[in-house]
Amino acid sequence: MAYTKRDSAKKVNTEYSELKKAISNNCLKSLYVLWGEESYLKDHYFGEMKKLLLPDGLEEFNHKYFEGKNVDLVALAAAVDALPVFSERTLVEVRDFDFYKAGEESRDRLEAIIRDIPDYCCLVFIFTDPEFKPSGNTRIHQTIKKIGASVEFKTQEQSDLMAWLSRRFAALSRTIDRADAQYMLFLCGDSMTKLVTEVEKIAAYSKTSRITRADIDAVGTPEVSARVFDMTDAIAKGDFDRAARIMADLLELREPPVKLLAIISKQLRQLYYAKLCLDNGKDATYLKGLCEIKDYPARILMENVKRMSLNWCENAVRLAAETDYLMKSDAMDDEELLKIMLMKLAVDRV
Repeated sequence: MAYTKRDSAKKVNTEYSELKKAISNNCLKSLYVLWGEESYLKDHYFGEMKKLLLPDGLEEFNHKYFEGKNVDLVALAAAVDALPVFSERTLVEVRDFDFYKAGEESRDRLEAIIRDIPDYCCLVFIFTDPEFKPSGNTRIHQTIKKIGASVEFKTQEQSDLMAWLSRRFAALSRTIDRADAQYMLFLCGDSMTKLVTEVEKIAAYSKTSRITRADIDAVGTPEVSARVFDMTDAIAKGDFDRAARIMADLLELREPPVKLLAIISKQLRQLYYAKLCLDNGKDATYLKGLCEIKDYPARILMENVKRMSLNWCENAVRLAAETDYLMKSDAMDDEELLKIMLMKLAVDRV
C-alpha cells in the first residue's frame, strides 16, 4: 500500500503570506481578489486593510461599495478614479461580482479599469461564496495577478487552529490542553467563524479556568460528520443501541439521508484504510496523511479496527456502495435504506 507524500507537503499560500506582510508594512497593492472557504480570516484581513486605507471619520468620502452580479462598470470606473478626501488613498469594495462569468465585453471593460487603477486607489473584489474559485486560465485573471493579488483564504492547518484556540480561550481567562483542543476541532469543525461562537459558549459554561472535554461535550455544537463518526465508533465497539440512537437523532434533525450516507461511506472507507494500515504495520500518523484527517479521529480509527476483521471492513464499504445505488434508483424510502444498512452492519459484527 503506497502512500506518497503529496501529501503532507501542503502548497505554500504565497499570496496569503504576502498580504499579511503588506498589511504589517502598510504597503498594500492597488488590486486584490479575496476568496476562499475561511470567511473569518477573509473578513479579518479585509478589516485590517480598511483600517490602513480609511482614516477615522472619513470613511463615507473614501469608501465606495458595490455588490451583486450586475455591477455598473461606468459607476465603478468613476469610483476608482475619484480622488481621496483628506486621505492618502481610497477603497473601492466590490462583493460577489463574478466577472469571470460576465460577457466578453464586460470583462474587457473591467480589465481596462483594472489596468488603469490610480496609485491612490485600492480596488478589492470579495467573494463570500466558499465554493467560489477564480478561473485561473482567463486573461483577466492573469492581469489581476500581474497588477495585484488573488488571495485564497483556506481552512487553517490543525496546528495553527490549536494555537488560535488557545489564544481565544486565554483572552477569556481560560486554558485548554492539546488533547482537548484536538477533540474540540474534531467535534465542532474547523470553521473559525463557527469556532469563535463555540469558544465563547464553552468558556462561559466552564466552572473552572481549565476547559475540559466534559465542558466541550456539554455545550459544544457537533458537526454532522462528528456525530456520524460517533455512530461508526459505536458500531466498532458493538454498541448498536447507541449507534441506532445517533442515527435516529440525525434523521430527526432532518439531515438528508443522501448526505448522511455520503459521510457514513467516507468513514467506513477510513475504517477500511485503518485496517489495512494496522495489518501492514503502519500507525495513526500514516493513516492521518493517507486519509487527510486530524490526529484525534486517526487515533480512534486505529484503535477501533483492532476489534474488526478485514472482511467486515470490506463488506461495510461494499454495503454502503450498494445502499447508495438503491437510493439513486428510488427503490425504497431513503431513511429506511439507511436503517437497513445499519442493521446489516450490526448483524455482520455479531
